[in-house]
Amino acid sequence: MATTDAPARRRRRAVSGVLVLDKPQGMTSNAALQRVKWLFRADKAGHTGALDPLATGVLPLCFGEATKFSQYLLDADKAYRAGARLGVITASGDADGEVIATHPVPAIDRADFERLLAERFTGDIDQVPSMYSALKKDGKPLYELARKGVTVEREARRVHVSRLVLEALGPDTFAIEAAVSKGTYIRSLVEDIGQALGCGAHVTALRRTVAGPFTLAQAVTLAEVERVAAEAGEAGLDRLLLPPDVALAGWPAIELSRENAYHVRRGQTAPQASGLPAGTKVALYERAGEGDRAFIGIAEITDDGRVAPRRLLNTAESQSG
Repeated sequence: MATTDAPARRRRRAVSGVLVLDKPQGMTSNAALQRVKWLFRADKAGHTGALDPLATGVLPLCFGEATKFSQYLLDADKAYRAGARLGVITASGDADGEVIATHPVPAIDRADFERLLAERFTGDIDQVPSMYSALKKDGKPLYELARKGVTVEREARRVHVSRLVLEALGPDTFAIEAAVSKGTYIRSLVEDIGQALGCGAHVTALRRTVAGPFTLAQAVTLAEVERVAAEAGEAGLDRLLLPPDVALAGWPAIELSRENAYHVRRGQTAPQASGLPAGTKVALYERAGEGDRAFIGIAEITDDGRVAPRRLLNTAESQSG
């Protein structure tokens, strides 16, 4: 009997770091993650806040040890540029959804529009998440329920819009720039603006420009990652990675002596001279030489002023800080 050899399983490898991807339009965040993970042959990877298939822009991908700190990127502030169409309401709040209502668009004065954005949609606002969001109800993402025609009650949540600028205004379109807190949905923001104008609106284009410490200037396209993989292999791909501690940019940092770092790696506390208050989370480093340091992980200041490890790298081998 003839036999067919099964294809050899693709060998995975330990890879640690952060890749700032410029997610392409038309692809889910998970599909983009899985493609990049396959190119790197990484054994562990995750993204830090999904973008809709319609959306493009900054999508930080964490590999290996960096996944330990991905939650802090999920919680980070973000910024977007969005285009919208007035007078058309879709089921999903964006151009990928079915049109469910149309309304005439009133004549809108730019100054009045800017005043509306400043007075009603800037600062702390209450927002009802979209049914097409990734929030879960009884363990199932809302978007899965929405695609089955199921709608559930969602409580309004307090979010913060620190910056909202009208970039362009046409007879039935507008474009905005928005800097927002964790949990803010731009499609819901656009829908609410459309409702306030009395005609409805939906998102036609969305680009994330900032996610935590990362901007588009640091991002590489999927096409670029594929090109590097083909031309420079794994060594070239690894050069695209940023060290795991970039997720903690802006955190207070504490440097430990080699002896204290040794004890912290074994779960013990260590003294600190920074004077930071109890409960402060810090990025922890070991002094590795003149002007050099090695990232250890995350620690927290205890009530008695010591450094207590909370989430550490698995290996004593570190990333430069």
